[in-house]
Amino acid sequence: MLKKEYPLHDMNLVFEMIERSIAKGGTHDKTLEEMNLLMHLYAGLPAEAVEHGMMFIHGRACEIPATSDVIPLHVRLMNLLEYLEKVEYLADIPQTLTNDEITKRSEIMNSLEEHEKFFGTPLLGYCFNNGSAAPSEAKEGEEPENGRLLLMNSQAAVFACADIYRTAVFYEDKLGFKAVHLDDEAMPHIKLMRDNIAIVLVKGEGAAIKPAREFGIKYDMYIYCSEPFLLHNEISGNGIKITEDLPDAKTAQEMTTNRQFVFEDIDGRHICVSQYLESR
Repeated sequence: MLKKEYPLHDMNLVFEMIERSIAKGGTHDKTLEEMNLLMHLYAGLPAEAVEHGMMFIHGRACEIPATSDVIPLHVRLMNLLEYLEKVEYLADIPQTLTNDEITKRSEIMNSLEEHEKFFGTPLLGYCFNNGSAAPSEAKEGEEPENGRLLLMNSQAAVFACADIYRTAVFYEDKLGFKAVHLDDEAMPHIKLMRDNIAIVLVKGEGAAIKPAREFGIKYDMYIYCSEPFLLHNEISGNGIKITEDLPDAKTAQEMTTNRQFVFEDIDGRHICVSQYLESR
């Protein structure tokens, strides 16, 4: 529960308050990074979604549709605001403290770490990097937190195409992939990269270039996505054919499968984008 008074309908003023609070000092090293990530994500939302964030701040979260896909963003904003209020409370040290006040301050101090653990972590599939919110990426060859060396660092799907250049242009223009043309290897190919996804395009003919569904296999590829809502909006906005639409969050709760949608690429392949649910 927030204690300070915040503007009713102006998210820009809220972030100005956050910035002033961080400038006072005493916060975690990644607090500013957290603010910038939230600020960039809110800047890309429609006015209605931003207003939902303001409703969260003023204790009206119950009025927001449960189907909203950006509720995690509002929750992270509340986490930051509550954290900053606690830091400001601890910074104001009265001359005398009762035992109850000492206990309260101790509890608040111990609770800060719970807020801080989210700072700088990806949100809605994005992280703050080089001054902007960008899709989060994992570095190839990077050791995990437990220090175990990964012998298998990454993988790539292989698509056989009648015209690999035509397919590469589609994935670059419509899906935001970056193409690397490699013709100095035993098998000339084009490598497509975006986020943690890699696809290798090779020249093919005959049955090799037909979609998998012609052989009784429903999809040609699965892409696991933390926030399929955002990717669905991007893909549908680029005029790509959606063969299976994304169910809303409420409908998905009653489904026995992951929340997902399916799109068709230029060669007729059906790519399933399925929500990634991290096991804990």
